[in-house]
Order: sequence, then C-alpha cells, then structure tokens
Amino acid sequence: MNRPGVLPAQSLRLLMAQGAIKADLPIDPAQVQPASLDLRLGTKAYRVRASFLAGAGRKVAARLDEFMMHEVDLTKGAVLEKGCVYVVPLMERLNLPAGLSAVANAKSSTGRLDLLTRTITDGGAEFDRIPEGYAGPLYAEVCPRSFSVLVRAGQRLNQIRFRYGHATLSDDQLRALHGVDPLVSGTPVISEGLGFSVDLRPAQGDLLGYRAKPHTGVVDLDRIAHYPARDFWEEVRASNGQIILDPGAFYILVSREAVTIPPDYAAEMAPYLAMVGEFRVHYAGFFDPGFGHAAAGGTGSRGVLEVRCHEAPFVLEHGQVVGRLVYEAMTERPDTLYGTGISSNYQGQGLKLAKQFKLT
Repeated sequence: MNRPGVLPAQSLRLLMAQGAIKADLPIDPAQVQPASLDLRLGTKAYRVRASFLAGAGRKVAARLDEFMMHEVDLTKGAVLEKGCVYVVPLMERLNLPAGLSAVANAKSSTGRLDLLTRTITDGGAEFDRIPEGYAGPLYAEVCPRSFSVLVRAGQRLNQIRFRYGHATLSDDQLRALHGVDPLVSGTPVISEGLGFSVDLRPAQGDLLGYRAKPHTGVVDLDRIAHYPARDFWEEVRASNGQIILDPGAFYILVSREAVTIPPDYAAEMAPYLAMVGEFRVHYAGFFDPGFGHAAAGGTGSRGVLEVRCHEAPFVLEHGQVVGRLVYEAMTERPDTLYGTGISSNYQGQGLKLAKQFKLT
C-alpha cells in the first residue's frame, strides 16, 4: 500500500526504471526535480487554429488533423509567434500503474515569460490533469502571450508531478504545521490553502514590478541573462500603495509574504477567488520541498506573481490577497531539496524577472 502523497525524486527514478515513464531519448538526470519531472519538447510543433482538448475516447493526433494549419521543425530551433497556438508532442510518455495520477504545470521561467503552456493527453477532458493509470503520449499546448519565442527540441517548458491518492492538507492541518514550522512571515491567512497578498509598498524605493511591452523582439529561451530588461519590460512605480492594471496587460509583481515549503511537503499555486477583481494571478506553479526553507539554505522566499488584467481597468492595492498555496504531503522526503545542489534559479527570490533577462 502506497502512502498517499506526492512522489519525490527517488520515486520518479524508480518509475523510470519500471517503465512507467518512458522517453524518445534517455531522460537527463537534471530533469528530475525534488517533486516533479521536467518534460521536453519533441522535434515538431503544429500550428493549430485554436486551443482544444482531445475529449473522451479521442486521440490528440486525430484532433491535430482537424485543426492543424502547418508543421514547424524544432530540431534547429524555430520561432513560435506571439498570439498563435501550437501543439508540441513531448519526448516523454506515460504508462501509469493503477492508483497513480499526475498533474502538470508550467515551469517558473515559462510563466514569467507569459508563455501559456498546458499539457494535453489522449482522451483528456481537462488541461494539465492526467488520470490514474493513463497510458499514452503527452503533448504541450504552447501559446506565447507577450513575446514571440525561439524554442528548440529538448527544451523544458512544463513539468509533471505524480501522486497517490489525496494528500492535500486541510486548513486545520495547515494551521498545525504552521505552528510547528512557520510557513509564512507574519500572521497566516488560511482558507482552503495559505493565502498570500501583493506587495505594493516595497521596503526600499518605489519599484513595484514590471509590465510587458507590447511590441518587442524575439526571446531565445536558451540565452540566460542575455536580454536587457528595458527592451522588453516597463518598470511599474508608485508611492501610494496601489496601481491600476490595464486591460490585457501582463505584469510581474511580488508577494508581500515570504513563504516556505518544509521538506516533507509540496505546494501548488492556485487562484484565490474570481470575485475579488478583474484580474487573474497566473497559477501554473509548483513549489518544491525546501523552497525558502532553512533545511535548503533558505530564509523564506517571496512568490512572484504573474498578473493579467481582464476587460476593465482594476485598482490593485497593497496587501490585497490575490492567491493561495495549496500544500500536499509527500510520500517521503525527497533525497534532494529545492536550492540544494540543483542550481535552483529562484531560491531566496524577491521581485525577479525570468532568467533570460538582465537588469542593466
């Protein structure tokens, strides 16, 4: 009997050895994260007329025949254009045992580029959700929202997390855990997860965040700390603790709270309430065991908020609760933690753009 919870890195390696996770090319050890596995783009992308789900009893390949406009070769790199939708077969495929399900999510840098990336499967009726016992291929739907991007086969835009049963912590369990191992700086806001708010009164200066420029060049995803931020982003500054979000605009902001993920737990960012305003905080985000935690050399890390405003301008104010972290137990402690010897990009972070940009 498997203990309910999220599978750690050592269990993922076992699944690979057993053939539950297979790939066209050998899986790189660097793909294995403390509580998830990075997924790699295959050699082709298909430009499609619209986003779609396969639907019960149907295969993604058959739907591609219905919606495909043209094929793009990714072996030497190709530009995925802003505002277009692409479907990319992934190198990894699954043959899950009974009782084991999975959920996928965009990687941190993918979200910070406003690069909408969702996983679809044969027979799937939801994005990013892989049912128990699924056997078949995986596909990434990729839609650049703010910047056109240059991608190549083998790049990792999304990740997958595996779980047995239901291991989400209740609010009472979350309060008890916070009492033993504080999860957040200050008084926790706990309601169906750990709430977090936006910081619009920084301790120093008046830089609140960044807004994506509407007309920019292409971002090559392999170029790290290469692009001057000023060419792609406008600084958002204010001294009154509020900003007005522009409809359709994309913002990078930061949480007021510094959060931690204890080593025996994992978390996922989720929306707070649709009724709180005309905006959405991007919630495609896994938080790995050890994020911001002392056991992994952290002292608390603030959450970067990827915010998109909807139809009407909206006033966002300092301290407004905009999202929540849903915590889950691990089946066992991972043999590696976030930030410990795995070149984690965002341990101890504050307000920070994707790794492709430099502040000069």
